[in-house]
Amino acid sequence: MSSPETLFSAARPPLRTRLLVRTAVGVALLLSHLPPHRIRRLLTALRAGAAPATTDQARAARSAVIAVSLTCAGKGCLPRSIATALVCRARGAWPTWRVGARTSPFSAHAWVEAEGSAVDEGEQVLAFVPLITVAPQHR
Repeated sequence: MSSPETLFSAARPPLRTRLLVRTAVGVALLLSHLPPHRIRRLLTALRAGAAPATTDQARAARSAVIAVSLTCAGKGCLPRSIATALVCRARGAWPTWRVGARTSPFSAHAWVEAEGSAVDEGEQVLAFVPLITVAPQHR
């Protein structure tokens, strides 16, 4: 995925949280090498039974992910977004996970949304047209 070359920063989470987040990041790094249809299928299965994530839940998960992984804090938007979704799921919630593209200049990006807006992505995400979406299930 191509994305803005910003290195995000976040406060280091407590040890118990770091263990969960490091596991999620490891799984996300593995999943990010799969074809898109398999990633979507796995994330669709994982979202089952989860409540929709709030913006605060998704923001906390994203902050924890970028605090423990240099890859996720930099250009790794795909593993960052997957790991964020996995951390939310481990806590009983599911954000909307998206992958999109823009044409001028061509770029692809992955992000999470909660309560209808992208979480800590800024205005540049509005230029991307969503191609793959795994939203929370409606109950």
